[in-house]
Amino acid sequence: MPEHTVKVAAIQAAPVSFDLHESLEKVSKLTSEAARSGADLVVFPEGFLSAYPWRYAFDATIGAREPRGRKWFAKYYNSAIAIESPEFQILLSIAKANNVLLSVGIIEKDGGTLYCSAVLIDRDGKLLSNHRKLIPTAAERLVWGRGSGDGLKVVDTDIGKVGGLICWENYMPAARMALYQQGIEIWIAPNADDLPSWIASMQHIAKEGRTFVISVNQFCKVADFPTDYPPFTPEHHDRQPDGSAWTPDAILNHGGSCVVGPLGTFLAEPLWDKEGIIYADLSRDTLIESRMDFDPVGSYSRPDIFSLHVNTKPGVNVFLKE
Repeated sequence: MPEHTVKVAAIQAAPVSFDLHESLEKVSKLTSEAARSGADLVVFPEGFLSAYPWRYAFDATIGAREPRGRKWFAKYYNSAIAIESPEFQILLSIAKANNVLLSVGIIEKDGGTLYCSAVLIDRDGKLLSNHRKLIPTAAERLVWGRGSGDGLKVVDTDIGKVGGLICWENYMPAARMALYQQGIEIWIAPNADDLPSWIASMQHIAKEGRTFVISVNQFCKVADFPTDYPPFTPEHHDRQPDGSAWTPDAILNHGGSCVVGPLGTFLAEPLWDKEGIIYADLSRDTLIESRMDFDPVGSYSRPDIFSLHVNTKPGVNVFLKE
């Protein structure tokens, strides 16, 4: 990480769900706002392009799939983004136009499969890394495919060594250790978890890894979804936790985005129940100071006792030869 202080911005907002082009417009607008405030790194939540499909597994149950669910899955697929696409070129151009490093949680389509991914783009509009969530959580597994070890990457950038994990991957000790071993300095954690215990986990990872942690979550409401989105239509059985019908202002995710320093203390306190951009200044000296008495891959790693082997090959099982 360079000696100078760098400024990071976490965007707590919701996409225009199931609308890729409108969501890209929102990325552009919010990135420009953060850049004007001096941000070097701008970070968006999990599934920002273009939906985290709250409360819907597309009518899939064990042994059965319903026609309505297939139609909505097609809408979801069509609002996802492919790495090799004109839409992704727009994303690259946003980073370049604003002279920032840009991290965005995307729903990536590749072949017939969707992946929950996080991409990192440099100031020149070049893709530095694409991390696909290694194992989707609970019902997410019905919708998204699994990532592979080639996405467990820490990238050396002009603001430091940047990497991270998506949502509950952050609870995977081996995945964390794989990033610690690469000397991670800025840990990005796009997520969809607004429980208080999540904040404690972010503080733990920062202190365990002696790294800066940027936790970024959506703040979203029912109104951020199409009016005919099945979980929130009157005839659907799904209702709010108190049993009442969903209203446009009903909150689906309360946010809680924050930035934590390498001793586990907040550099930016969690933001709750509103959209906003939180900022924090990160100093290299803070990293050095924190590692005076603990380093997870230094004196505390005990390689004579413990070892971890990571398969970093792409998740491809067909290789064509010309």
